[in-house]
Amino acid sequence: MEHNPSAAWLTEAARAAEQQGAGNLLRVVLIVMVVGCVLTAWFLLRGYRQKDD
Repeated sequence: MEHNPSAAWLTEAARAAEQQGAGNLLRVVLIVMVVGCVLTAWFLLRGYRQKDD
């Protein structure tokens, strides 16, 4: 495996991002948003639990 300088690696990454579009970024943002909503709902609803002790 050959060593690529960081500038060449960034150039290749930018070129690949132009071809792919925002699909992967949008997918990651949506997954993080859904997980955050689920965790927030769990945290808030946890306080409303009835204790029958």
